[in-house]
Amino acid sequence: MSVMIKETAMTEAEMIAAAERALADIAKVRTGVGRVIFGQESVIERTLVALLAGGHALLVGVPGLAKTKLVETLGIVLGLDSRRIQFTPDLMPSDILGSEVMEQDEQGKRSFRFIPGPIFAQLLMADEINRASPRTQSALLQSMQEYHITVAGERYDLPAPFHVLATQNPLEQEGTYPLPEAQLDRFLMQIDILYPDVDAERRILLETTGLEDAKAQNVLDPERLKDIQQLIRRMPVPESVVEAILKLVRSARPGQGNAETDKHVSWGPGPRASQALTLCARARALYDGRLAPSIDDIRALAEPVLQHRMALSFAARAEGMTVRDVVARLAKEI
Repeated sequence: MSVMIKETAMTEAEMIAAAERALADIAKVRTGVGRVIFGQESVIERTLVALLAGGHALLVGVPGLAKTKLVETLGIVLGLDSRRIQFTPDLMPSDILGSEVMEQDEQGKRSFRFIPGPIFAQLLMADEINRASPRTQSALLQSMQEYHITVAGERYDLPAPFHVLATQNPLEQEGTYPLPEAQLDRFLMQIDILYPDVDAERRILLETTGLEDAKAQNVLDPERLKDIQQLIRRMPVPESVVEAILKLVRSARPGQGNAETDKHVSWGPGPRASQALTLCARARALYDGRLAPSIDDIRALAEPVLQHRMALSFAARAEGMTVRDVVARLAKEI
């Protein structure tokens, strides 16, 4: 049994044909990114899954792990109109959204004109997002959820597709601010970037210290990306996967009958986490060449989808536990 949610019906033959075309395009994207980013296959997969699902992603890692390079490469490969904002402590919301300026014509009549900010892009790179104040970070809240902004009471729609890929340094570093919980919840996934393995680092040394670096090439356009995103939303979700998502997300909330969660979790993920898991599971299935997600997809996506939507209790932190530990235990139970 499968569940279809508000989607236009497609025949099985049409779905298979559309999936095959999408797979060919996704393969081109993977190859294009792989020419520039060495190793980090899991990071590339999760970032592409977030984009294919139509969402935003938060890339977390120490400096020097090619977070910014990955975002720049994706913008070129996918053919998206990209903008970059370097977040700093003195950055203001108007530096992101834009502002109104007063102009005077030849007759002396004064009027306001809106000058769009860098947020009017299809791919926005929020570089080192946690180096700006929470007030500035919150300027992205409306755009990431509603895909438009409001300035001086006027609504301005953002381009489609619209994605935010933010990079973040670990909170233990100097000059960083924690992201507000509402801001974190708008990211489809938090993708942790670790140090590369020895083979990948050897390739980095050999291929990036010569006279020429590998250059990214465009292989897709925004309209084709939107078509693939719509196809993913049409993919059927087996009832067993729906039940696994509900069990996992609800078991991560205190007060839902899970004794370990009640003991270790201060607050847990909301319904947006269930939505994110459903979309990402569909996208991961297509990324792997399948027409429907499985419970293995839910287990694989549990950490990046849930870890930034939960907080541990003081007792759990005192015991040295991490959110990853809790999510890993819950994922095993499904």
